[in-house]
Amino acid sequence: MSLHKPYDDVPGTTIFDADMGRLGYHLNQFCMSLMKAENRERFKAGERAYLDEWPMSEEQKQALLARDYNRMMKLGGNIYFLAKLFSTDGLSFQQAVSTMTGMSQEEYAQMMLNGGRSPEGNRYLSERAVGQEEQ
Repeated sequence: MSLHKPYDDVPGTTIFDADMGRLGYHLNQFCMSLMKAENRERFKAGERAYLDEWPMSEEQKQALLARDYNRMMKLGGNIYFLAKLFSTDGLSFQQAVSTMTGMSQEEYAQMMLNGGRSPEGNRYLSERAVGQEEQ
């Protein structure tokens, strides 16, 4: 039974709910494995071979290999678990998150210092559809 999820109408936002937790369980467990130095070394020595030890979907593995964090989140990844991956890559949280916005790290930092992304046009996908009809 699928529940009504009004938050699916929020553009650019992936809510990590129980369904996402089930979907991304192995992806997130893989990320947690990177907490151990010996696992980070094994992953860095052969990413694909290490990933193949985890029962993730091929789409999750491809997103992970491409470091496509937005895709990983759509496939059940949780940003707090994904932080283990970008820390393994030597990226700060700010560097990794800026790649998810299409901005440079400097642009992203300035946007956040200015109060974050404007809510105008970013509240609901359905508002965008109405706005496009009016044009």
